[in-house]
Amino acid sequence: MTIKLLGAFLVFAGCGSFGFSMAASFRNQQRGFEQFLRALKFMDAELSYRMPPLSALCRSAGSIVTGPVQKTFLTLADELDCQVAPDVKLCMQAAVQKQNLPPNLQQAFLNLGDCLGQFDLPGQLRGLDMAQAEAQQILQDLLNHRENRVRSYQTLGLCAGASLAILFL
Repeated sequence: MTIKLLGAFLVFAGCGSFGFSMAASFRNQQRGFEQFLRALKFMDAELSYRMPPLSALCRSAGSIVTGPVQKTFLTLADELDCQVAPDVKLCMQAAVQKQNLPPNLQQAFLNLGDCLGQFDLPGQLRGLDMAQAEAQQILQDLLNHRENRVRSYQTLGLCAGASLAILFL
């Protein structure tokens, strides 16, 4: 009987922890978009004021954010420095592939790579504004349903664990 109870507890804990890890993943995705927007605003201001080389701009943007967004910008700067004839789009793809980012944050970075280094200063600024608008929309969608999703992930994990534990007993 003790082994059955231990097994039921482990099933309950495993399913519950899965639900809580899904909720944590959702929160990390939200934090990633907040960091991404912060970096884009910094890049916009930096381009308007100083117009640094793209690798220096990415390195500076990476220095003001944290987490996977920071690593992606720093990796992009390294990729741009290593290229003989930098193609920002390919460098961004390489940088994104080296990081563990949520799919929609990956897509936001790839969209940013499409517009960086392609145009003159006004075009660059418009591209950054478009990337900011897209990221802001995604972040707003995440924030609109945040509490319900987080609570649902946690509740479903615990309920699934409880139901499986009851079935096994």
